[in-house]
Amino acid sequence: MGYINLTNIRIYSFHGCLTEEGKIGSEYRVDLKVKANLKKATNTDQLGDTVDYVLLNKIVKEEMSVPSKLLEQVAQRILNRILLELEIVEKAKVKVAKINPPLGGDVERVSVELTKRR
Repeated sequence: MGYINLTNIRIYSFHGCLTEEGKIGSEYRVDLKVKANLKKATNTDQLGDTVDYVLLNKIVKEEMSVPSKLLEQVAQRILNRILLELEIVEKAKVKVAKINPPLGGDVERVSVELTKRR
């Protein structure tokens, strides 16, 4: 078993419950960790035998581009797609963080972290 991590994927998107958030948008950071059997890839040196992290990044960007009220919903969509499209992945964890959320205070970020396994 092994893990592949994508850390600090930077995205500008339009999530939130406030009307302004849907119009103005905000900065987001996404961290992703997937667990898979990477033993074959260590021997073959072939992309087809591992988790394609270019595809992982694409899934994150596509799901982040779909506006949602809640970060929980965005995170769940990311996990669902990963497990649907990448059979080699046994478990995935995603953390979606909104930078400078409109909370009426000095808060650097708010985040949601979800995990899903087969």
